[in-house]
Amino acid sequence: MQLAVILGIVLFHEMGHYLTARLFGWRIGTIMLWVFGGVMDTDEHGNRPIREEALVTAAGPAQHLIIWLALTLLPVEAWFPPSVIEVIFYYNTVILLFNLLPIWPLDGGKLLFLGLSAFMPYKKAYHSVLLFSMTASVGLLLGQLLFYPFTLSAFFVMIFLFMENKTEWKQRYYVFIRFLLKRYEGNAPVRQVRPITVPSDSSLMEVFSRFMRDKKHPIYVTFPDRTRQAIDEADCLRGYFHERHYRHAIGELLSSRL
Repeated sequence: MQLAVILGIVLFHEMGHYLTARLFGWRIGTIMLWVFGGVMDTDEHGNRPIREEALVTAAGPAQHLIIWLALTLLPVEAWFPPSVIEVIFYYNTVILLFNLLPIWPLDGGKLLFLGLSAFMPYKKAYHSVLLFSMTASVGLLLGQLLFYPFTLSAFFVMIFLFMENKTEWKQRYYVFIRFLLKRYEGNAPVRQVRPITVPSDSSLMEVFSRFMRDKKHPIYVTFPDRTRQAIDEADCLRGYFHERHYRHAIGELLSSRL
């Protein structure tokens, strides 16, 4: 009975993500359910406006509030015995609090990443969330071993989260390249223009590491003689992906355009 309640709550949680994502026209692959949560497979994360991703992410935890309201306001006693209602209340709260932990790839971790992305470059925000998530996973694991009664399920969940973040860390370069490719293809949302200034000897990848989500960057290049020239971010991306200037400094790329 408990397993059925848990899977039902997790499915309801994932339906919140799914329906909101469909509302925004996201491409969705599969939805996988686990005992402690679920995963909606989509390539849209990182490629949509921050506000839109935040709504899709928050739609899952919002489903738990609906369950609470239903249990509180509707005559559920006529349909379920008190013992079942108590189990639903308990697991609904536990799953909600677990998913709001600021650990990637939980909803709390994704919301933390989106919040950081609004104020810092994409690459720095992504790396910060992964490093924080690995540290938090180890911290919670040690906290459980030292201060709380040991439970095998919590132990394996923390190990799973740590390994997920370790895998994401190994793939961080490819995630960043995917982010850049979307900008190169013209599919990145733009809500604000924010210029950036870089020295002429900066590599293109160093320039790209300052790119932020939802923002377009006119790039001002400062040369040793203190002159400054501008180049559009699209030209830098074209130089890297199309012309394959992988090792060129931005000053060299700009000079080749003149």
